[in-house]
Amino acid sequence: MAIAFAFFFGLVVGSFLNVCITRIPEDQSVITPRSRCPHCFHPIRVQDNIPLLSWCLLRGRCRDCRARISLWYPVIELLTGLYFVWCYNAFGLSVPGVKWLFFGCFLIVLTVTDLRARLLPDAVTWTGFGIGLAFSVAAPPQDGIASPLIWRVLHLVPPRAVVGLTDALLGAAFGGLMLYLAGWLYRKWRGREGMGMGDVKMMAMAGAFLGLRDAFLTILIGTALGTVIGLGIVLALYASGWKREVARRASRRGLGSVRAVRYALASRYQLPLGAFLGVAALAVVAFADYALHWWLPVSFAR
Repeated sequence: MAIAFAFFFGLVVGSFLNVCITRIPEDQSVITPRSRCPHCFHPIRVQDNIPLLSWCLLRGRCRDCRARISLWYPVIELLTGLYFVWCYNAFGLSVPGVKWLFFGCFLIVLTVTDLRARLLPDAVTWTGFGIGLAFSVAAPPQDGIASPLIWRVLHLVPPRAVVGLTDALLGAAFGGLMLYLAGWLYRKWRGREGMGMGDVKMMAMAGAFLGLRDAFLTILIGTALGTVIGLGIVLALYASGWKREVARRASRRGLGSVRAVRYALASRYQLPLGAFLGVAALAVVAFADYALHWWLPVSFAR
């Protein structure tokens, strides 16, 4: 019953996250007006607003105008429900469990928004940053860097709340500054923007929840994932003949061979780094401690 309740509650929260994903990038209120069809703007009836079930019963179409409703809606609701079940199984009804529920919800909104609109709204990142700092007092990050650092510098044993807040601030500073430095170096090297400040703010938010160690792992995994998938997308676009006609027109104007122009266009395809960081952060929350506990004893044994 507890797992079923967690899943159903996650579906309801996922429905609200859908509202956030569609309205926040447009600077609209997530409270009013009530949910409506994105095509005909007719208010959605109560019986048509049951998470996951209503989309299936209506076969993915609006009851009034019969326009298709995006598959994103039930997918986000289902993923949120499954994430809530995982959090309950991993942490139970506890402060850390609530902390990671909030974190997961922020990441879902940011990841999907970045995929759809290439945007990481400040309303989400700064709110998440503040909530991450607040949770660090009662449920601090697990890397434990602040306590030995404070002892080495000040020779003090600080209260647990101070240690947690310091760990969160270190994680936020490291995550944000690391991406800012990477973006600055890319701009100096390539002469163009490689990432936006939204990615920097997102990693500051993630660092406030995760701490320094897991913020580093998130950046490592997220950038590696983005590099591999990005190269695959560039090669796929080039192989599929993407922008072939544009390349031919550019070639006729003396801007280079068709192949060279096609490759240049494909290599400039904008990838949503925030989405990769969001997936990496969720993976770190779910698997980092297990992986490190398995890997470190094996490494020392070797």
